[in-house]
Amino acid sequence: MVCQIHSLNNHPQLIHKRTCFSFRPNPVLLRTTLFSARNNLNSDEQVSTATVKQTQIQKSDIYNVRFKTLSACKLGISRYPDFDYNAEGGVGSATATRISKTDSDDEFSVVFDVNELYIPPLSSATTKFLGLPLPPFLKIDIVPESFQGKINQQSGKVDLKFRARFCFSFGSIYKAPPLLVETILTSEESKGKIRGGKGERLDKNGLCRLVGVATVDPINDVFMDTFLSLPTECLAVMSAVISFSTTA
Repeated sequence: MVCQIHSLNNHPQLIHKRTCFSFRPNPVLLRTTLFSARNNLNSDEQVSTATVKQTQIQKSDIYNVRFKTLSACKLGISRYPDFDYNAEGGVGSATATRISKTDSDDEFSVVFDVNELYIPPLSSATTKFLGLPLPPFLKIDIVPESFQGKINQQSGKVDLKFRARFCFSFGSIYKAPPLLVETILTSEESKGKIRGGKGERLDKNGLCRLVGVATVDPINDVFMDTFLSLPTECLAVMSAVISFSTTA
């Protein structure tokens, strides 16, 4: 019997068919893989874009606010003439959060840190009455308890609720119980029964004039209640600069 052994070298077509068959890609599998990869890429891009946009909105919706009092201020109580008050050097800082949703209404909610809010005391160095400085030992300290409200950058309107204790003292001889004063310092008009004033809105440089009328109740001190005719009204007129800056 004769046996014949056929070499693969003698059948090049067979080698070619095997080679092509081994590396032929599956069209359906390839399309599915590419489609899945593309969807994952688009999804990642959308998530990334949404995150960036959200971060940008949050940053633009929160601002730092600086408040500085100026020299041309006034304080008045009862029917007495107003005190001319130089409040230059007063400062405060706040966080402002946007509450409006339209470009034409740029309104913010503002809350000042009363621990950092400083308003100069009324003294012979800062205050005049009827053109004359206050007596050397007379001093009225202003201790803020709350300062917050709304500021509209677009219109310039300001409404800030201000509550503070006014502490009268005459050296170490006399210290009266504090007077609690609570009012809305506004760039608009504030009017009571015997007192009133009109403010000025924020200009492009942040300058404004805020006014507020408050009722002052008796403090159970015979001298102060009689001297100031308590209960009565007081008027605050404050010139200030309010500036906004973006948070870091």
